[in-house]
Amino acid sequence: MLEALLTASRQHKVAVHGYVLLADHFHLLLTPETDTALPLMMQALGRQYVRHFNQRYDRRGTLWEGRFKSTVLQDTHWLAAATFLDSHPLRTHGGPLAPEYPWSSHGHYTGAKADRLITPHPAYWALGNTPFAREAAYQAAVQEGLNPAQNGELTDAVTHGWALGSAEFVAELQKNTPRRLARKAAGRPISTEKKK
Repeated sequence: MLEALLTASRQHKVAVHGYVLLADHFHLLLTPETDTALPLMMQALGRQYVRHFNQRYDRRGTLWEGRFKSTVLQDTHWLAAATFLDSHPLRTHGGPLAPEYPWSSHGHYTGAKADRLITPHPAYWALGNTPFAREAAYQAAVQEGLNPAQNGELTDAVTHGWALGSAEFVAELQKNTPRRLARKAAGRPISTEKKK
């Protein structure tokens, strides 16, 4: 899977900033260079990995349940999103802690291994002035984890395709698409008509 992801991401110019592979799904933290790069990469990844999987296990058909889900997030949410990925095995499947889990980008960011798949996000470089400082800061963030509200916010954003960032960030994105990028406010809309 990781080899297929490396090939597809390089072919379609998508930077991989983080990943976690689980038994029944996976999460990726990516930056595509163009509007079409992400869907093309996911299509190529699906074709290559499914073909390999089907040959290995002598089966036919697809592996995926529908389209992939994605969202856009502001750079300020990168560390929370990376922490979400690294804590996912423990949080959802009772798996090992991040340092012991081999199928994630955690080891790359903590200096335990060099992962050629990973392109560090600019927000990672801002964690410290030296590699040791960055690795320690990242490890501390993962150990602290996210609170339930942060986990819910990230899950909700990906599940529904809501953009994740400040109100100004979301408003700027909204100018470029007719699709709604944020949840509607609860309650009935306020009428702007004057009563007679």
